[in-house]
Amino acid sequence: MPHANSFSILFVCLGNICRSPAGEGMLQHSIDALEPQNRIEIDSAGTIGFHTGKPADHRMRSAALNRGVQLLSRSRKITIEDLHSFDLVIAMDRENLADIQRMTPEPTAELKLLSDFLGDDWPSDVPDPYYGGDEGFEYVLDMIEAACPSIINSISA
Repeated sequence: MPHANSFSILFVCLGNICRSPAGEGMLQHSIDALEPQNRIEIDSAGTIGFHTGKPADHRMRSAALNRGVQLLSRSRKITIEDLHSFDLVIAMDRENLADIQRMTPEPTAELKLLSDFLGDDWPSDVPDPYYGGDEGFEYVLDMIEAACPSIINSISA
């Protein structure tokens, strides 16, 4: 749960074991490198609760660790309260965004896609790497890493 007087971001994917924990970890790593005493809170959740309590997929944890990023979060399902307590909710794909939008008609959080923070040369949806090979996990991390500067600039503006 975000604290008062800080900016809070929630990354959301389907199961909260690949893409959204990677978003949480990569953005935290980027912010810590720029401003170790930051007041930005970052979390992640899934639109389904199938993996609740489990760590990120071992392949995503390994790929992130190769970039110096530890993924320590545990999977949880997004709640309606999240849409009112976080400042910004970043969905990994359009299907996740539609699921989030159906949860409540008037969230106070700003809802965006990760691709809103990327150039036109990137796809609209962050592909789910779960059923693919290692290159899918690397590609997801590439997308998130490319989006981090724009996310940071958007909250610093």
